[in-house]
Amino acid sequence: MNSNTASSSDSNIRLMLAYLCIATEKEASLERKVEILDRFELTDAEIAKICKSAVQSIRNARHSVARHGSKSKKTK
Repeated sequence: MNSNTASSSDSNIRLMLAYLCIATEKEASLERKVEILDRFELTDAEIAKICKSAVQSIRNARHSVARHGSKSKKTK
């Protein structure tokens, strides 16, 4: 296996693992999914592919999280 094939295989495995992490979060907002997927250090395009969203939507969600903070950490 050459390095390009190994790198491609690693990338595919990483995308699959990332997808599985949000597969149970079907009702979660896009912002929450982006928060989870950011742990994998994925690009906007990779996250868009996993979430079946536009790249700009991912950028907007990431901006919203950065601006308003994590919704999962807010308490009353």
